[in-house]
Amino acid sequence: MITHSLNRRILVIDDNHAIHADFRKILAQPDGNASLREARASLLDDDALAPPPERFEVDCADQGQIGFAMVREALQRDQPYAVAFVDMRMPPGWDGAETIEHIWQVDPDIQIVICTAYSDHSWRTIIERLKHSEKLLILRKPFDNIEVWQLANSLTQRWHLAQQAKRQLDELVALQEERAADEEKAIHHLELQAALGNGSADHESHKKTLP
Repeated sequence: MITHSLNRRILVIDDNHAIHADFRKILAQPDGNASLREARASLLDDDALAPPPERFEVDCADQGQIGFAMVREALQRDQPYAVAFVDMRMPPGWDGAETIEHIWQVDPDIQIVICTAYSDHSWRTIIERLKHSEKLLILRKPFDNIEVWQLANSLTQRWHLAQQAKRQLDELVALQEERAADEEKAIHHLELQAALGNGSADHESHKKTLP
């Protein structure tokens, strides 16, 4: 998994190809997006304090099944996506909820943003169905450029921190297992030494009792 460098890989799953272009314009080509720079500058109250927006690597799929396959293939290449923006309605295939269910079966670490102007189900029902509410956010259409950029930026950071924590936990577990193995070897060595010592003592005692 990508843990040492920041993973800025984004997947957009939406049946509207115009939405793909919007996401690429906002996230993959920020230098040419004057409105995004102006919005970020206004948030910081000073244009001089607003550095150029970071670029993201954006891939797109127009159906849930295709998006799921892309997530799986990215994992196989050891280049996982950090965030997926998923549309709620994508006829005739999987809807957003079903797409997310399949994605989290193969990659439970990916951060998900549901993009929709409406929903056939209540948000409570969706959250209860998908369960990973700490990795699930909702973005209402139509969305602002700066809102998309902020979500992508904050969620890639969250993904990175989660991967760091997981790696540190794995290292701690491995260290504990190594120490336990060393202790077991030491105990086995002491038991072997004790057995050899007892054997020698019994042999000497037997020699002394001989006529």
